[in-house]
Amino acid sequence: MKKLNIGVIGLGSRGYFMLPLLCEMENYNIIAVCDRYADRTEAGVKCVEENTGKKPLGFTEWEKVLDEKPDAVLIITGWEDHLKIAFEAMRRGIAVGCEVGGAYSVSDCFELVKVQKETGTPFCLLENCCYGRYEMLVMNMVSLGLFGEIVNCEGGYRHDLRTEVLFGRENRHYRLENYKNRNCENYPTHDLGPIAQILDINRGNRFASLTSLATKSAGLHDYAKIHENVDRSLAEFKFKQGDVIKTIIECSNGQLITLTLDTTLPRPYSRNFTIQGTRGMYCEDGNYIYLDRDHNEFMHFDWAKHWNNADTYFEQYEHPVWQKFLHDGVKGGHGGMDYLVYNEFAECILDNKPFPITVEDAACWMAVTPLSEISIKERRTIEFPDFSK
Repeated sequence: MKKLNIGVIGLGSRGYFMLPLLCEMENYNIIAVCDRYADRTEAGVKCVEENTGKKPLGFTEWEKVLDEKPDAVLIITGWEDHLKIAFEAMRRGIAVGCEVGGAYSVSDCFELVKVQKETGTPFCLLENCCYGRYEMLVMNMVSLGLFGEIVNCEGGYRHDLRTEVLFGRENRHYRLENYKNRNCENYPTHDLGPIAQILDINRGNRFASLTSLATKSAGLHDYAKIHENVDRSLAEFKFKQGDVIKTIIECSNGQLITLTLDTTLPRPYSRNFTIQGTRGMYCEDGNYIYLDRDHNEFMHFDWAKHWNNADTYFEQYEHPVWQKFLHDGVKGGHGGMDYLVYNEFAECILDNKPFPITVEDAACWMAVTPLSEISIKERRTIEFPDFSK
């Protein structure tokens, strides 16, 4: 079987978590691992050797991974380094699989498209949530017309990250500095990716404008105040990041998308994936599907018994990707969607197929972060750039 010789750059919580899966995948051969911290690099080398029997090269400088001329690199570093590494890799003709996160400037997003087009080097944003089982169920049902014309979509990254942020120094995690110094929708793509695909963004539809608002920042301060094990300097620090960010995107074809970033208040996890059309809807919070053909306007008075009814639609409307995945055996983290996105990346390169997530998609989704930062700071609606010209 053909294999991609790859370098893995970034071995923090996400990168190290992914290593065992990558070692098991038949289409990858890990020739080098890298992290700026030597202990993480050593742990990565050991992990690959134990899982494959082959010892990869280990580096603390990402440029040295590129010097080894792998077929592809997987960029799993902190957000601030994603595009810098991607640009250099593409210019050297090394395919790029980039983990998710928002960009730091709109100009970087334009540069991403420009460099990819000029070099012709493959680039793919590794948005695993586009491969979630429920997301793909809804995609399939939308494509079959069961929801009618899609009008409104909502999504969110709603995840209590207070300890991850506040212990960022101890754990060497990039979120701490971001939450101290930025106020924006800093992690938009988990919720936006599947929505953009459903709405045919960059395929006859586009984002037209964006408006973001932020609450005050109180959650991190309060948590630090009542937990003595948190660095005392953070207890009185005035974090710039608002506790809840709301972003509304207007699409050229008339739909609205509402994104919510909610990571510094106590709450259960949710991506709040919600799709509403003229004939039905899906809502993640409650995991239900409501269709004109199956339900009626009186049922909502006693709707609680229909929570989790989405599972009953798998038998008839399971997405073909998941039909095959279930037949072959689900593997990989986050319910299997990690395996699906990394496998698709490898297959597209090895078989010379286009990525389902294009470089224009990546630019659009990542641009939400710097645009939201401007919108919040200047209290205004921003015209969304067109990356697909």
